[in-house]
Amino acid sequence: MPSVSPSSSIPSTLTQRLVQLIRRQISEGVYAPGTRLPSIRDMAKTHDCAKNTIVNAFDYLTALGVLEPRRGSGFFVCAAAPAIKDDDEASSLSRAMDVVWLMREQLKSDPEHLRLGDGFPPVDWLNEVRLDKFHQKVVRTGLGALFGYGSRFGYQPLRQHLVHRLANHGIEASASQIVLTHGANQALDIVIRNFVKPGDRVLVDEPGYYMLFGKLKLGGARIVGIPRLADGPDLEALERELKIGKPCLFFTQTLAHNPTGSDTSPHKAHKILQLADRYNAIIVENDTFADFKPNAAPRISTLDQLRRTIYVGSFSKSVSAALRVGFLACHRDLASDLADIKMLVHVSSSEYCERTLDVILSEGHYSRHAARLRDRLTHATESARRLLENMGAELFCAPAQSMYLWAAMPGYPDSKTLAQALMRQNIVTAPGSIFHIDTEAPSRWSRYNVGLLGDPRFAAAMQGLLR
Repeated sequence: MPSVSPSSSIPSTLTQRLVQLIRRQISEGVYAPGTRLPSIRDMAKTHDCAKNTIVNAFDYLTALGVLEPRRGSGFFVCAAAPAIKDDDEASSLSRAMDVVWLMREQLKSDPEHLRLGDGFPPVDWLNEVRLDKFHQKVVRTGLGALFGYGSRFGYQPLRQHLVHRLANHGIEASASQIVLTHGANQALDIVIRNFVKPGDRVLVDEPGYYMLFGKLKLGGARIVGIPRLADGPDLEALERELKIGKPCLFFTQTLAHNPTGSDTSPHKAHKILQLADRYNAIIVENDTFADFKPNAAPRISTLDQLRRTIYVGSFSKSVSAALRVGFLACHRDLASDLADIKMLVHVSSSEYCERTLDVILSEGHYSRHAARLRDRLTHATESARRLLENMGAELFCAPAQSMYLWAAMPGYPDSKTLAQALMRQNIVTAPGSIFHIDTEAPSRWSRYNVGLLGDPRFAAAMQGLLR
């Protein structure tokens, strides 16, 4: 029986040890590209562990692009599975380059580490939205309803609030076109479950949102990257891919793109919609930083009015990630179908959280809070841009306000090397390879959170490295 005994250079949990073992077996030819792995039952018996442990290991390997699930057939080795280099790859420095690692890091809050790659605003930007002071008001909105599951669409008064919110962006919608979700990630998950079958081609911004890539891989999609330029997606590449086949979806972030911070120009927004009409594509527009951008900023959904766009929003960045309230908006028939999928997979979203957000939005000071967020972000973006430029960094673009800047440091052709050097000084960055479909390809770019770059530890560390 293959040994999975722990070692100082191997991850400590059984799931992680199995992940490393299977990757090593693949690199050594035990499982060739395209071959089927033993069943979950057989693997659990071989390694004397629970089937859930094998499922977790397979899911992890799928997210890394090593395995691909085939419905009804099992798990297969990808044709170009990323090779494991050596035992040191499992060290904390090397795990820093893996998508799942970045997800874990964003959930930590220890003060010893400066997390420059974090995806959220600094906590002090959101302190004024104190959730504790809203509890009694939430209870007064209907205590009895708080013990049930609620509507499949979500809390009706909050959806009515969102009708007005969308109208501020120039998007006309009714409450029946809005489905509340457990954050933007659940909204993306529901859309993928509805549209994507194993083997389907799906277009995405590249670089792009690594969580989206992981979800699509778990769904068995063939992910096709559309290069992201400083003014939005590469239109020639987009049309070329639309001509080749019939992808069901194109996922894009028009404003405050993650990770580059770029905004799609109004001209390109029009062209993207024209291409979607010509080739019958559906656009999923992720607008999770809506509160940090002007209401009048150009959105594809504003031009399209939800005919062939699905608009995804969230309050995790502007209110609290702990509430986990997001939503999607689309045409009425599709909204009903997506609400059914939400009910089937998740039963419902949290009505307590939705009622809390409804109370917050009903308070007169929320609009002032959003205005302060935009002002803070504008100042932080300008300061971060000057800091990086003074270090000799190349900036991908220069947005007026964006939570992220995409920058390449001089002397570091692979940002993984920079990330490793900074991590030795307890500074955690997000190297560019994480945001690509092929996470093994080197990238000189890194994502920086503008709200955290002002910490003097970063400037001191970079001064030493660049010197």
